[in-house]
Amino acid sequence: MRRLRSSTVVLGGMGVLAAAITACGSEPDKRCVDPLTRESLPSYECDSGGGSDDDNGGSTNRGSYYYGGSIRDNRVSGGSFDQKAVDTGGFGCSGSGGG
Repeated sequence: MRRLRSSTVVLGGMGVLAAAITACGSEPDKRCVDPLTRESLPSYECDSGGGSDDDNGGSTNRGSYYYGGSIRDNRVSGGSFDQKAVDTGGFGCSGSGGG
């Protein structure tokens, strides 16, 4: 039976620890979505800046960012428009959303 070197064990353990830390602190998926129909939109529909509601031909952004969830048939579900309401669910996370 082959024995692992201590450096291999340490490096493997560090990789697991790094994955746990980054997964817990990661941001949920962010998608541009039409808030009325929940259809997925291109990101420029949500990007802020330059849009206006005037009648002089100004463009408006019709989308809002939707966090977490999944897309099926070009519609999102299972997430929220409030980023703080979405649990990233990473390994070792408490789910309390503190931070």
